[in-house]
Amino acid sequence: MNDTPSKDDTPVNADGEKLVAAGSQLPAEEVERITADLVAAFKTVYDPEIPVDIYELGLIYKVDLDDDRKVTIDMTLTAPGCPVAGEMPVWVENAARSVEGIQDVDVNMVFDPPWGPDRMSEEAQVALNWW
Repeated sequence: MNDTPSKDDTPVNADGEKLVAAGSQLPAEEVERITADLVAAFKTVYDPEIPVDIYELGLIYKVDLDDDRKVTIDMTLTAPGCPVAGEMPVWVENAARSVEGIQDVDVNMVFDPPWGPDRMSEEAQVALNWW
């Protein structure tokens, strides 16, 4: 995942898809605010083995925001055997719940496509000296 904005400045994932897909009934300004606040919240969650936040690592694959302001998050881990596999989804859920206006949060752990270093942002690559 990276911070590359889409044409309307909405953050996109590593596949070039908008990070947050929203229900058509929500005002665009609110979707933009919630998106920015979610990204900021995700950036407070770090993989304990890698000194980079989960957003810059590209662990957040997809975020759906419905008309009732429920957020459904598809995320992954750097490795399926990650020692915090049971805890990290709770950290992500708590971070998303901290965003004003969010009514409910559901976090799904997915492993397809598998995570790889190519999903990291340039910021993460610089932080890890992977240039």
